[in-house]
Amino acid sequence: MENNEKVRVSQDYSKLSEEIKEQMKLVYPEGYSQFLFQYTNKDGARTSAIRFETDTKIYLIRMSAHEAEQIIADDSDYDEDGYLKEDIRDDYEDKYSDVDYLSENDNYDA
Repeated sequence: MENNEKVRVSQDYSKLSEEIKEQMKLVYPEGYSQFLFQYTNKDGARTSAIRFETDTKIYLIRMSAHEAEQIIADDSDYDEDGYLKEDIRDDYEDKYSDVDYLSENDNYDA
């Protein structure tokens, strides 16, 4: 499916499914804050978000830099330096080995 055919979704991190959160960890194993970008939402407010793409959707996952750092700090899947633990990464890679779109996600500034 081409990017312009995908549904675009703007959503708070807290409202994501556990499956999407786990898949995001594989794409962003060093945390989220360095990949946040700013945009103006439909109400004209400046918002920061991180991009994550599935086969059918392009998510703009809203979070502030502070929230992004706190999510990683509070998540036991990450070590004290903010990196996804190797055994957790291996588990998620096995769990989602059949999910093709994970390899198509780019960690880039939008």
